[in-house]
Amino acid sequence: MQDKIDELTKQLIEKNEQLSAAKARAWIELLWSDFESSYARAGYDYKGAAVTEKVIKKWIEGYGHQLHEFASTNEKYKHLLEVDDFLN
Repeated sequence: MQDKIDELTKQLIEKNEQLSAAKARAWIELLWSDFESSYARAGYDYKGAAVTEKVIKKWIEGYGHQLHEFASTNEKYKHLLEVDDFLN
């Protein structure tokens, strides 16, 4: 799974130059976690990492260029994305 996270992080960085590598990775991990938990809460059976990866790739294509704008308006994510050194 870490390889998939790394690949998605690189894709997001290419799509959004406003995000540092650390923030891009945090976004990917947050999106991954939120998608899987929302999917489960909705009562759907788990379809595997491949489905999650596919959905996140679509989100990167559609919204990746503006993700940095969303963080400043959403308190749920804001505190997680204000720091760049949390991965060190």
